[in-house]
Amino acid sequence: MAIVSEAPLSNCYDIKSADLSLVALVLKTTDIQAISQSLKQQLDDSPGFFDQDPVIIDVSFLNLEENDASIDLSSLLPLLREQALWPLAIKGAQGPLLEQAKALGLVDASDARIRRSVQLAAVVQESPKPEPVTTPTAPSAALGPMVIDKPLRSGQQVYAKGRDLIVLAIVNAGAEVIADGNIHIYAALRGKAIAGARGNTEARIFAQAMEPELISIAGIYRTSENALPKDVWGQAAQVSLQSGPEGDKLLVSPLKL
Repeated sequence: MAIVSEAPLSNCYDIKSADLSLVALVLKTTDIQAISQSLKQQLDDSPGFFDQDPVIIDVSFLNLEENDASIDLSSLLPLLREQALWPLAIKGAQGPLLEQAKALGLVDASDARIRRSVQLAAVVQESPKPEPVTTPTAPSAALGPMVIDKPLRSGQQVYAKGRDLIVLAIVNAGAEVIADGNIHIYAALRGKAIAGARGNTEARIFAQAMEPELISIAGIYRTSENALPKDVWGQAAQVSLQSGPEGDKLLVSPLKL
């Protein structure tokens, strides 16, 4: 016998508007192999860059005719999922391409506004010709740290290539800070922090209030799903890479200020 709920139908659910931080993958080529190589290169430079981030595929820059479906979405979508991106929608598609996208479960997001200056995904371009490798006559001078003195909002990303990164304001949830060296945050870390992006195992992450979505050093990462201990959550703390018989792991320890 079926059980009928006595709860009023109006109490079953609420429908409300919601904000969702999305990655925009702005394509400038239909070459799936070139896209794959570009994404792989970006992830090699910044391990842990993506963590199941929802993505809009923007084809607005492609020279596609209205009756053209020349980009193979059925190959592109699994490629993105392999790189920890989760495609949800498409922007700028028309005709057969839009029909193909809908058949694959994508939503038409042609009205979406893309913040070009702070988008997280790289603009994928045709692969450039390789430049000749030359041996420098003298070692280049070490770069000083990159300093950011403004809060980082959701959707913003900063990469300190070949140097340390110093942030003097809050890193909000949905924002990312990446450095090849150390990361120093003299405020709360609530977004993602990736240090030692090119494999520097000696890099560290320092934060005045450790509340991250993700922390990573040299490709070893930890997400908010694996909660930090109470003695470091929200406290001044540092993250380092610890090696042991069972492999590498992140060590999060309190800072005594």
